Amino acid sequence: MVKWIAQRTWFPHFTEKLIPIITWLLITFPLWFSPFHPAVVAYFIIAFDLYFFYRAINTVINATKSYLKIRVGYIMNFDRKINKHAHLKQINHFIIIPNYLESLEKLKTTISAIVANNYPGNKLYLVMAFEKQEETAKEKYKMINKLYRNKFSKIFETYHQLSTNEVPGKASNQTWAAKQISAYVREKQLDHQQTLITICDADSQMPKNYFSYLTHEFLIDSEHDYHFYWAPVLLYGNFWQLSFIVRMQATISSILRLAFLSQKENLIQISTYSTNLWLLEQINYWDVDIIPEDWHVYLQAFFKFGSKVKTLPLYTIINSDAVNSGAIWKTLVNRYEQEKRWAWGASDIAYAIRQSFISPHIPWRAKLKKILYLSENHLLWPTSFFILTISASIPPLINPLFKKTVLGFILPKLSGFILTLTTSMLFVYVYLDVQLRKKVKVATPLQSIPFLLIQWYFLPFVSFLLSSLPALESHTRLLFGKKITYKVTEKV
Repeated sequence: MVKWIAQRTWFPHFTEKLIPIITWLLITFPLWFSPFHPAVVAYFIIAFDLYFFYRAINTVINATKSYLKIRVGYIMNFDRKINKHAHLKQINHFIIIPNYLESLEKLKTTISAIVANNYPGNKLYLVMAFEKQEETAKEKYKMINKLYRNKFSKIFETYHQLSTNEVPGKASNQTWAAKQISAYVREKQLDHQQTLITICDADSQMPKNYFSYLTHEFLIDSEHDYHFYWAPVLLYGNFWQLSFIVRMQATISSILRLAFLSQKENLIQISTYSTNLWLLEQINYWDVDIIPEDWHVYLQAFFKFGSKVKTLPLYTIINSDAVNSGAIWKTLVNRYEQEKRWAWGASDIAYAIRQSFISPHIPWRAKLKKILYLSENHLLWPTSFFILTISASIPPLINPLFKKTVLGFILPKLSGFILTLTTSMLFVYVYLDVQLRKKVKVATPLQSIPFLLIQWYFLPFVSFLLSSLPALESHTRLLFGKKITYKVTEKV
């Protein structure tokens, strides 16, 4: 029966539309159910408010845990620790930097941070993964090779050309580059399981101890064949060049990523991360027909090897840039497009559901747990703004009789009170934000502190414009089969 369902032609389309349908049902639930059972709607809204409050507390606790561990991990001399490991000499690091239309200055900043690492350069291989259609790619490679060829064991250049079954983006580029690495590793008879691949975004600045930390965790990890490794990518590289709207989004994203780090059972890597070549080969690298690749490649591995696949935390900081296109309006448009692309990750839920039906070697409980976690995150994204800010006023408005009841009278007030408690967590966010930026040497001028607090008054507007709305557009596009195209996020 399970296999029969998976083989039906309608099944892929159904799985893609399922989450978008639930999204719209949740958002509109107060509108179409209040005329009949307004009390049920009210209890739903209160329950959602309380759940969101719980999530906010959980985020603060996990973010604080992560920060306390980063205070130690960020300055730990792992280069001394790894010298004790007998298998250290077998480890080789290949760093893939997928890039398209990135400025040479941006690439130099990223590569210079890698060069500044305390890991031996003769064990580091740099892979500049260009797109063939970029006219200036070869010139950029020549300049990079000239500047850094003595800093790495070898610098590779790869030029990916889009095939008919591929979509533009990191996934197809990285797959092309990783295949070239596989060929080189075979030629040099290196150990595929001891070859570490790091995907480094073109604007990611690695901390000084990243590769020694990664190597240490890999060597002491008894199941490292099945693991990804991730340090939080915080958006502080251009913090004070941003408009306050984008700066707020950068802060929220950074704190949420920090909180993810302590959720070991549910942790999935984002943006810049590491794994071993053998695992990538086993899953045939990244699927080349998808846009959001980081959670997706984790799911590829999970549905092949099951619960052995995990993402392990590295308690250090990768510093990156937030969207900045110069002009405010252009920056907002680009930030909207970036969020829309991230929210397209809801398509991973459809992939996970389909894979669950054709992976009998993995227990259903493990698969269901993964699907529910993905669904929870992607459903909260577009729905939370509407349910938290608007929904409580709808039942009394649509059903005037309900307004005369005790529940109808207190619903807006109770919902507002819970939301106020939730937003009080922002004080912890601000504190962690300031402390984290100290770690990456992004100081907070004294005169800016009051504004860092006042700006949060605009949080509902920013959350709607740059989070819920683009996520809702992504879900709606999925619902109607309207694909999005990969657009390079501009960071001047």
